Amino acid sequence: MEAVQSSVDMMWMMIGAILVFFMHAGFAMVETGFTRSKNTVNILMKNLLTLSIGAILYFIVGFALMFGTSAFGLIGTEGFALLGREDIGFFVFQAVFAATCATIISGAVAERMKLSSYLLLVVAMTGVIYPIVGHWVWGGGWLSQLGFIDFAGSSVVHLTGAVGALIAAWLIGPRIGKYSDHSVNVIPGHSIPLGALGVFILWLGWFGFNGASTLAADTTLVPVVIANTLLAASAAVLSTALHTKLRYKQMDASLTLNGALSGLVGITAGCANVSLIGSIIIGLIAGVIMTESIRFFDVKAKIDDPVGAISVHGIGGIWGTLAVGLFDTTNGLFYGGGVGILAIQIVGIAAIIAWTSITVGGSLMAIRLFSTLRVSKEEEKIGLDFAEHGTQAYELNDVFKGTAPRSEEFAQRLTKLGKSPQAG
Repeated sequence: MEAVQSSVDMMWMMIGAILVFFMHAGFAMVETGFTRSKNTVNILMKNLLTLSIGAILYFIVGFALMFGTSAFGLIGTEGFALLGREDIGFFVFQAVFAATCATIISGAVAERMKLSSYLLLVVAMTGVIYPIVGHWVWGGGWLSQLGFIDFAGSSVVHLTGAVGALIAAWLIGPRIGKYSDHSVNVIPGHSIPLGALGVFILWLGWFGFNGASTLAADTTLVPVVIANTLLAASAAVLSTALHTKLRYKQMDASLTLNGALSGLVGITAGCANVSLIGSIIIGLIAGVIMTESIRFFDVKAKIDDPVGAISVHGIGGIWGTLAVGLFDTTNGLFYGGGVGILAIQIVGIAAIIAWTSITVGGSLMAIRLFSTLRVSKEEEKIGLDFAEHGTQAYELNDVFKGTAPRSEEFAQRLTKLGKSPQAG
């Protein structure tokens, strides 16, 4: 009987790994839809390469740093390339999480970051930065010893990725034309349907992201985790839709789509620790704070984040981690548990922000020593599809035949970049 249960548990974890893997299609569609068509190929390539680099780097070094025998609660020290390890299924599940953390950066730096520089940052994220955060929380490190709670990754995965995105977007600077004089210019994405498809894929994948983080087919716990995941996301959609209607007099589609993601991020830390009502409240609040956060970063801080990744994953991750200290049904503040858990959650958030800021900033400064972080102005204007890949995602024959506006200028730019107008 024990062997059967072990097989069922492993099958559930592998199903979860497959669902989390599929989330990368969701990230690709969200980023593609919320950005301009001239950068579509570049975004797809970034997502594909992020997953592939992440899997290899996490296999060679990341998994050992995260789950190896702990040195002073700070870092794992054994199991590199899975030598001496037999938990291959657990590795697969964790590897797709590592790639998820890294790909959050892709959307925030979309349309202007040099591909090679981005990929070097992915190496740092999946090989070292993320695994060490994971060790602190899930690998027996110092935060887990304090009692820090992050069941499926509001902080470990999402906040870590979002802080990396914030530092990268800040250092690289905004897209050309985003800010002029004292105005903030909207640069609309080219396909809300693609963005919506991405959100639905991510929502589906999140049932595996959170549900399989039980690491066992627990018939008591898994339904609760998935129910909380569903309710929080649904509540966040509703609160975002209502909030944008009241604030902007219209129900904003892109913000409402991001609302679902903010609810999912918000419930991830506490999906096994809060009640169904608690998950709804967490989702309702997540949708509102995400909306206001996007406005803050866009207008006040002037951090250009084309897909809202910093707010969805960062602010949503902070809120979700803090919410455990409030809504945990055993020791949460609202359940008579005092401020103990909440204080520990705050310590964990601060530590993750500090570590990720320093290491991502240092990595980008190191990359700057021998390369540039962003493409040239000419490359950015022509689009990264041609500048980085020499092709396009959509049929642009009208441009090349000379029937589209400014086609001669377009062809001249291609020639200047060393590209043929017939390429691709």
